[in-house]
Amino acid sequence: MGGAVVDATVMVEARGLLFDMDGVLISSIGSVERSWLRWAQYYGLDVSQGLLIPHGRRAIDIVRMLRPEMDAEDGLRLIEKMEVEDMEDLKVLPGVARLLRALPPEQWAVVTSATLRLAESRLVHAGLPLPKNFITAESVVHGKPHPEPYQRGVELLGLRPEECIVVEDAPAGVGAGKQAGCRVLAVLTSHGAEELRGADWIVPSLADLQYTPGADGLLQLQFSPLGRK
Repeated sequence: MGGAVVDATVMVEARGLLFDMDGVLISSIGSVERSWLRWAQYYGLDVSQGLLIPHGRRAIDIVRMLRPEMDAEDGLRLIEKMEVEDMEDLKVLPGVARLLRALPPEQWAVVTSATLRLAESRLVHAGLPLPKNFITAESVVHGKPHPEPYQRGVELLGLRPEECIVVEDAPAGVGAGKQAGCRVLAVLTSHGAEELRGADWIVPSLADLQYTPGADGLLQLQFSPLGRK
């Protein structure tokens, strides 16, 4: 992890948690890579040198990036269909099921770049609880790294940004959370610590986080963040 060291255990408090989905709650990287490769081949893109898909961005924004001349909604419908049909190696990430089932449902939200159909399909397939509060690709005009998704998530919880902690795994999401005025906890599931250095704290995974209900509805989180030599 490029010289990262573990700092002393810290305790932080929040009134709301905003979770990214892919790379934070579940891993669907196999489906993503296979589906986008098939999508690119279907539309005749040259994939001989591979296909670099930016993690944490909305599919419609990726469609616009790869094929700016086409109808983005048509491209979105196809990639959504491909990803919904491919759940082969999807898995729940460490610590996630325990944490989500312990948290008060009204105090957390999923803020994802996936469409609602795809997000619900993946969470159901993974056996995770569907969130009471959901921000998906259709909920916003601007996707990550724009702060709008997390701004909307904060509003959905009825809180102020400083009362919320964003949990992210990608630089685009870390930047979006910080610009929204939230504190950000990053996990090392898809990117290295150097790429996530804008986060307030970094932990290997959510298995490294302990939740305790506090007084007056506060969520108390305890973990040992990674520091640097």
